[in-house]
This record gives sequence, structure tokens and C-alpha cells, in this order.
Amino acid sequence: MCPCSLDIPDSPAVFPYPIETLVPQSGRMVLLDRVLEVGDSHIVVELEVREDGLFSCSDHSVPTWVGLEYMAQAIAAYSGYHRKCRGEAIGLGFLLGTRYFECSVGSFPCGAKLTVSAEKIIEAANDMSVFDCTITGQNIKASSKLNVLLPQDSQKFLAGKGI
Repeated sequence: MCPCSLDIPDSPAVFPYPIETLVPQSGRMVLLDRVLEVGDSHIVVELEVREDGLFSCSDHSVPTWVGLEYMAQAIAAYSGYHRKCRGEAIGLGFLLGTRYFECSVGSFPCGAKLTVSAEKIIEAANDMSVFDCTITGQNIKASSKLNVLLPQDSQKFLAGKGI
């Protein structure tokens, strides 16, 4: 069983799970590189904006709206880590919306190293949560509050919706 809270040193080999095992995304859709820190109500992850990524533009940048996906994947990794700690399978989560999104730049330059933090500030009994999220990098600061649904059993939830 994994500990409830980890502070991960600079060595990525210390964290017990690769990021790909914590999120439901696969292949090139996994946009994060590694977990730096995870705790009871927060996670900090890191990524390098990829030149060959799915969202890369010809001007060697990625649109800032992709920052919402970076934040959502950080929340997915948070959920995935805690599910693994409880011996559960990784489940789907749903981004319901954002209360705002502010960013100091118009796009993220390819090659930039970004740190994404997500802290759970509200958790409701109906599996809905609100996370306060930030993205930081050299001369980059973005912030948003994301509303998410993290059902205990995503398959049962979807079946109940006829999906």
C-alpha cells in the first residue's frame, strides 16, 4: 500500500508510479511527464511543452487553453494515485467546467518546463469537487478553478446515463 502523502525528490525514479499508470489517457494524449508531490488534498506535476505534441502549432507553441487539459490531467493523476493507494482501478473523471482561466501569456512556448499544481478546495457528497489549479514556468503564470466529477464507479455512472 502506498503512503498517503509523498514529497518526491528530484529523482523521478523515487515516485512509485509512472504518470501513465495514474491517468485514463494513453499514448500521445498523456501530456504530463512526472509527479513531483502528492498529498491528501493536492498534487504537483511537471511537464515539458512538446514540439511534437498533439496541440503544437507551427509557431513552436501550444495554445494556452491546453493549460486546462494540463490541469485536468493533474487532477486525474491525483485521483489515480489515491485510487491505487486504495487498491482500486483507475477510473474516468469528468471536467465539468471552470470558474475562470487566467494566463500571463498567449501561448506556451515549446520546450518550456511547466509545473502544474492542483489543490482540492471543495469535495461534495455527490462525487463533485473543485480544485484550485496553477501553472507556473519561466515568465508563465496561469490559474483556474476546475469543477470536476470523480465518480467512484465511472462505468456504473455512464451506464446509468445510457452511455
